[in-house]
Parts: sequence; structure tokens; C-alpha cells
Amino acid sequence: MSLDPDQPPMLQVQDLTLAFGGVKALNGVSFSVRPGSITSVIGPNGAGKTSVFNTLSGFYTPASGRMVFEGQELAGLTPPRRAALGLARSFQNIALFRGMTVLDNIKLGRHCHLKTHALSALFYTPAARREENELRREIEERIIDFLEIDHIRKAPVSALSYGLQKRVELARALAMRPKLLLLDEPVAGMNREETEDMARFILEVRREWGVTVLMVEHDMGMVMDLSDHVVVLNFGQVIASGLPTEVQANPEVVKAYLGAGDVAVLRERFQKVSRDAAAKTGRLP
Repeated sequence: MSLDPDQPPMLQVQDLTLAFGGVKALNGVSFSVRPGSITSVIGPNGAGKTSVFNTLSGFYTPASGRMVFEGQELAGLTPPRRAALGLARSFQNIALFRGMTVLDNIKLGRHCHLKTHALSALFYTPAARREENELRREIEERIIDFLEIDHIRKAPVSALSYGLQKRVELARALAMRPKLLLLDEPVAGMNREETEDMARFILEVRREWGVTVLMVEHDMGMVMDLSDHVVVLNFGQVIASGLPTEVQANPEVVKAYLGAGDVAVLRERFQKVSRDAAAKTGRLP
């Protein structure tokens, strides 16, 4: 998918700083996300990747900096308000209601857009019934069919495999009608087949649904294969940003992942890690 370089960013993060006590989880983080792109945030464990997501989602309050989404300043907005603007996310650790069915979990994703007030919902008025039927029809005819989970829609989430639970979490995020989808390690813990399916769904969400994707992921093969732009964090700071090939060759990125030493040797090791990850998932390096 070709991106218009002259189009203004959908998301602009400027000098974002987040501290816990005396420890800075984020220190002057800046990057942008273009409409229609797949942007990946990578870095070693503890680099601050999930802290970025939690700050964008409104779960953490930054000490300073700006987050602008489609011209709207996000500071001061609650998580539900940000969701209503078009920000949806998945979580590194699955955050589903395990005692509920797949369909009910997905329907919860639409609550930020429901127009029926609490009293109408309580007494299940005609307006509430209409909205409920429209929601169910859209979820069953579009989201469930798209993610190929019709056979489990009535099953309790607790009975599903890990890979299917991750797919249900993606379905719930899509039910929020996102403009920007934040995916926190979408293929962590998945086998090869599950990883390939999720990669395909992410590409199709961008291509068929027109959703922009911001992704945190450790699978380097997937990152290099899917991303239009890569941002690299280390110790809460951006150390590199650019095309996947540019980032992969950056000496600072290589050192962050593999430690100090001869850069040429480290770069070859880093590229080998990417090739091995790609081979495991059946993708080209």
C-alpha cells in the first residue's frame, strides 16, 4: 500500500516523558504515525514499549509531552473518550472476560459508541433492541466472518486455545470501529500457523478496513515483513526510526539488542536473528 508523504500524521507524539518515582520509563519520546501505515515500535525488554501504549490509551499520565490524534490533543481525555475518537488496542496479556462467550466479549468493544442510555438498556426498549440487533448483525456478518471464528462464537473464552483468544481480542478491538489500532505483541506465544494467520489479518485490516496500525512486537521477521516504519526504543528513548531495512542496519539498534562489540559482527548476528525468525514463520527475511 502506497503512503502519501505529504499527508499529515494521524498520530503525533512529541517529547513524551513518563516517570515512576525517580525512574523515567519514557524520556523525550517522539514519533509519528502516518494514515494507512503499519508502524512498529520495537526494543529490548524494559525499553518502554508498553509504557507508550499505556500512555496513549490513557492508563498512564505523562509528566510532560504531547499526544495529538487527528488534530485532537489527548491529554486529559479518559480512556473511553479516546476509544470513542477511534483509538483501540489489544493487550500483551490477554484481557478477555473468560466466563463470557466469544460473541459477548466482542460486543463489549462497541460500548463506547452505543447511543442507548442506561435506562433504555435496563428496560430493553425498542430503541435498545434495534441497536442491539444492528450491533449483533455487524459483528456476526463482518468481524466474526473476517476473523474466521464463526465456529466458536457461542463458546466461552475459557475453553479456547491461546491463539484463538488472541483472535477474539482482535475482534473486540475491531468492534470499536478503530481508526488507529494499537496491537501490543499480537503474536507473542503463538505457533507458526497462528502467527501466519495473525499477520494475514493485520495486513487485511489495513488493506480492506482502512485501519492504521501501531504495533509492538518482538517477532523480528514479522516486524520487518509487515512494517512501513519502525521506531526503536531503548531505556525509554528513541534510538532509531525509519524504514525496516534502515533500522536493521543501524549500529545503535544492533548494540541495543546484542550488546557492545564489533558492529559488523553484531550486525550479522542481528540479521541472522531476523532471518531465523522469518524462517520459523515461513516469511522471507
